[in-house]
Amino acid sequence: MKLIINGMSCNHCKMRVEKALSDLEGVRKVEVDLAGGFAKVELSKDLPEELFKEVIDDAGYDLVRIEK
Repeated sequence: MKLIINGMSCNHCKMRVEKALSDLEGVRKVEVDLAGGFAKVELSKDLPEELFKEVIDDAGYDLVRIEK
């Protein structure tokens, strides 16, 4: 799944988003593309989309949309 995220501008942003998503139970792998403004997430189980919005918001960024 691909999360389109606004507000990431530096390596610290990238690491913060990677950690926030990686800490979720059910997330197997996270790769953040800073230049592209997205994160690719590999899951080991289904998670509600609202959870991703909450985690990204709490990290200080905006989840624009989720592409499956």
